[in-house]
Amino acid sequence: MSGATASGSGQTQRLVSTKLECLSFLLLAGIGFLLQCYLMLASAMYFDLGEQEEKCIIEEIPEDTLVTGYFLLEPWDIRSLHNSPHFGATVTIRDPNQEVVMTKRFGKFGKFTFTAHASGQHYVCFQSNSTRFSVFAGERLKLHVDVQMGEHSIEPVTDKTKDNMETLENSLRHLVDQMMYISRQQEYQREKEEVFRHISETTNRKVMWWAVVQTSILLTVGFWQMKRLKAFFIAKKLV
Repeated sequence: MSGATASGSGQTQRLVSTKLECLSFLLLAGIGFLLQCYLMLASAMYFDLGEQEEKCIIEEIPEDTLVTGYFLLEPWDIRSLHNSPHFGATVTIRDPNQEVVMTKRFGKFGKFTFTAHASGQHYVCFQSNSTRFSVFAGERLKLHVDVQMGEHSIEPVTDKTKDNMETLENSLRHLVDQMMYISRQQEYQREKEEVFRHISETTNRKVMWWAVVQTSILLTVGFWQMKRLKAFFIAKKLV
């Protein structure tokens, strides 16, 4: 009888130990998930956005670059969440020539992608989808934005029975995309450097010629004043 009791207590201890291990694993997984979310929010920026107000961020983007953006729109004051249950945002992308590349309506959060067809400053604009009259549209919103350039994600392999060659292929494709993005970025920086050098050389030439013109004017005015003074002194018989 005592042996059966000892065996039952041992099984109970093992069961309790297993449950504690499961709870510890779930707790660590939850902490890891919260930490990942915190790091994602910390890496993104946010700014104040009013109802019916449009704000833009400017990004220097090379040609043929894939741009991916994520945003989250929420009330600045969480207590006013019930007043704006259907808020969303309209995202508008303009190229360096102020031509609209993309415009789309989203909900409170969304993801947008586009490819830059020209190098230069691109305008990523956000505007709330509020339909209230401007007299009553006074709520302040907080817009979280994270803009990434190039390929940043690797597709996970869903079939665990497959060989790791697919994972390796995805990793290599990701590295190639990153190298192409870096190459385009360097080419764009070289183009900007050439433009800056051309502007600097043109400015230096203009400054030099302006200095020559100023010196010529000063010498001409000085020579004319000397002749006038000489003629004045001769007329007054001072010399």
